[in-house]
Amino acid sequence: MRVAYITAGAAGMYCGTCIHDNTVATVLKKHGHDVALIPTYTPTRTDEANVSLNRVFFGGVNVFLQQKLSLFRHTPWALDRLLDSPTLLNSLARFSSSTDARDLGQLTVSMLRAEQGYQKKELAKLVTWLKTNNRPDIVYLTNSMLVGFAREIKNALNVPVVCALQGEDIFLQELIEPYKTEALALLAARADDADGFVAPCRYYAHFMADAYLKVSVANIDVVPLGLNLDGHGATVEKPEPPPFILGYLARICPEKGLHRLVEAFYTLTKELGADTIQLHVAGYLGKKDEPYLEELVNQIHAWGLADSFVHHGEVTRTQKIDFFNRLHVFSVPTVYRESKGLPILEALANGVPVVQPQHGAFPEMLRATGGGILVAPESADALAEGIRELLNAPERREHLGQTGKSNVHRKFSDEVIAQQLLKVFEKYL
Repeated sequence: MRVAYITAGAAGMYCGTCIHDNTVATVLKKHGHDVALIPTYTPTRTDEANVSLNRVFFGGVNVFLQQKLSLFRHTPWALDRLLDSPTLLNSLARFSSSTDARDLGQLTVSMLRAEQGYQKKELAKLVTWLKTNNRPDIVYLTNSMLVGFAREIKNALNVPVVCALQGEDIFLQELIEPYKTEALALLAARADDADGFVAPCRYYAHFMADAYLKVSVANIDVVPLGLNLDGHGATVEKPEPPPFILGYLARICPEKGLHRLVEAFYTLTKELGADTIQLHVAGYLGKKDEPYLEELVNQIHAWGLADSFVHHGEVTRTQKIDFFNRLHVFSVPTVYRESKGLPILEALANGVPVVQPQHGAFPEMLRATGGGILVAPESADALAEGIRELLNAPERREHLGQTGKSNVHRKFSDEVIAQQLLKVFEKYL
């Protein structure tokens, strides 16, 4: 099968979606399918061998200039390629915090308008390349914000277009008016152009069908996230508590809920003593979120807990596995209803039980893996109680960790998930 797998780069950030897309594309290629992993906006960044094309469509610089200046909507394609330099595009990460909310809203509307938007030249480039260089049997868009591409792709190639759903609701909710209302109307209208959708969990399939896409949930297949399990799950002897090591690995930002975990950590140190428990934190930190982390670190220092807090920064794949292997419990207590939760699977793959809020994808994930406990969302006290429960029950902690590890390796490997996605593609072919 020849698959055009169109993904979106994350401006130099280790991104769960990029990592997952790269993992699935790698497995499909290994099994003899001709898969072109096609980056848009910026190059993708992954913590394993990157199999994406060495070029970018809808390069971020061109997209922005065409939005702001009519001149760039008519420049030669050869000139545009100079602005699609991976080095230049990756440098956009430094400016991610300076994007004006109004600019973002206008750009979102224009991208959803696609062949009627300011970036129609970029869409023409993509369609031309697909038609002349790729000639796919099916096109897979890995984010519904790209669904505007579907109409022109189908008109030119006469192939099915399937679209993944991966946390777009958070982005859409943050748009300002009047662009938010217009973007939502366009998204629902353009959803009719796609042949079908793929969601990472049943919760998100139903939510997006009703709230945003206005399509039947029967048109949305559920394919969970999967992991390249190489290196995950090795038997490692970790010291028994104390100290009891609590871990967080995700993008460091308010929406991922690190502040709630810090509050729960403080509650536990007051009860058990600062020498009894440590908090280890890792993950990507964008420029706009640096004050957020600084405020948390200052608070930890004010509590006298500097020696019980370890910030590992951004980690490579090997460092990530080492990070998990030192933990006793893991938590990413998102303040929003998470649709994916890849770090939860990574923790469980290494036998680390998790404590998660009872919302979004987490209830389904823990039912499938049996690797942790759920607590009331939006409550640092409930989170502390859940962590305390596992801290005081080492045998249960071990059982949850080993059960989660076994089920992730059995049900959520890259091979298993890639085959599930392939069956979805075959249905449309």
